[in-house]
Amino acid sequence: MAKSSTASVDMEDIQTVDLMSELLRRMKCASKPDKRLVFIGPPGSGKGTQSPVIKDEFCLCHLSTGDMLRAAVAAKSPLGVKAKEAMDKGELVSDDLVVGIMDEAMNRPKCQKGFILDGFPRTVTQAEKLDEMLNRRGAQIDKVLNFAIDDSVLEERITGRWIHPSSGRSYHTKFAPPKVPGVDDVTGEPLIQRKDDNADVLRSRLDAFHKQTQPVIDYYAKKGSLVNIPAEKAPEEVTKEVKKVVST
Repeated sequence: MAKSSTASVDMEDIQTVDLMSELLRRMKCASKPDKRLVFIGPPGSGKGTQSPVIKDEFCLCHLSTGDMLRAAVAAKSPLGVKAKEAMDKGELVSDDLVVGIMDEAMNRPKCQKGFILDGFPRTVTQAEKLDEMLNRRGAQIDKVLNFAIDDSVLEERITGRWIHPSSGRSYHTKFAPPKVPGVDDVTGEPLIQRKDDNADVLRSRLDAFHKQTQPVIDYYAKKGSLVNIPAEKAPEEVTKEVKKVVST
């Protein structure tokens, strides 16, 4: 009974406008079809820009392995305790544990209509374990969206980025240049480039991405669930393309 009472008090503390907003959201979401999606793409491909848009449009939850692991550890769930033991020893968390924590996360109300997986699976073994877990739930991955973009386009996108450190304002030498090269528009202070935003680091990251991810792309292509998204287009064009794919 104490638990019910606590929940009741918590609900009473929530503003009416927030309760109504959530109720309306759930009513709108009730008619949405279930969708289980995987987003694959190299750094700078724009999948991080598209995830929140598609999440809200289709009432999905965004599942990030890092966020899920941290939440499971904080909640001290049985799987979270095992994950913490591995991390404390400096070991990688096993694929079985990650998929088990993902299985638990899918029981949350916000995941009722499905999910977007971003950054997982990274290997064919992980993809197979994910499929096994979903099969036990009577579900499957509906679409795997591969944000396909030429490495040279990514290099132009990323190596052209400049940041104003104290404010976080970002510029791009080609797409959003400052009024004076190398100088912040507002303060006149110098701009910097992140260490990772140089061509050598990017090429190394892209090589690693392609080697690791291509087998996963091939795996889903054979299953018929892979869709290539032309990610070199403008973000709003990519959003239209993604919505069209997810809606079918």
